[in-house]
Amino acid sequence: MSLFHGASFYTSVNRFQDLPVHTGVEIAFAGRSNAGKSSVINTLACRKKLAFVSKTPGRTQQINYFRINTNFFLVDLPGYGFARVPMDMRRHWETLLSKYLQTHEPLLGLVLIMDVRHPLKELDLQMLDWFSVTGKPIHILLTKADKLSRHLAESTLFKVKDNLMRHYPSVSVQLFSSTKAIGIAEANNALRSWIDGNRVLLNQNTADLQ
Repeated sequence: MSLFHGASFYTSVNRFQDLPVHTGVEIAFAGRSNAGKSSVINTLACRKKLAFVSKTPGRTQQINYFRINTNFFLVDLPGYGFARVPMDMRRHWETLLSKYLQTHEPLLGLVLIMDVRHPLKELDLQMLDWFSVTGKPIHILLTKADKLSRHLAESTLFKVKDNLMRHYPSVSVQLFSSTKAIGIAEANNALRSWIDGNRVLLNQNTADLQ
């Protein structure tokens, strides 16, 4: 069963002080506003419309919480990059994201979504810099792998791995496609290892994650 099976919408917040108070852990999803983050979340949760999918980048304008069980939340962060929003709103997002990523104690790890055709752009590297200082795990999904030939997708994956090894050696990465169901089991296994290493979820509701 998928790690995120049974996820349901919990709440949306736009200010750090409004983040839900709980005793569990969170796995956050972030990415450029056209990288396919909502499709990834829907695929991993085995739901078609859990996260909003739009043809207009940047529609996720708040931090959206989805509850898996009482001790586990999936967190959908605002998309960054090409969103057509006012500059003051963009600054607000950047401040909110930075503070959330660097200081929010319940955050267990970050799933960073990148289009396999355009990986490791400036804002992606900024996100890596923001979060890597915490020492918490990061897993990159190179989405839309079906848009490239298998050879080119694998070649891109190799290049990204090489770059990460030199600059962010603890970060893991894989290919992913919601359309062709590529990499779903691999992603679940990678993120499940974060959960298995956390005693909060081992002590309660572990049956939900089997």
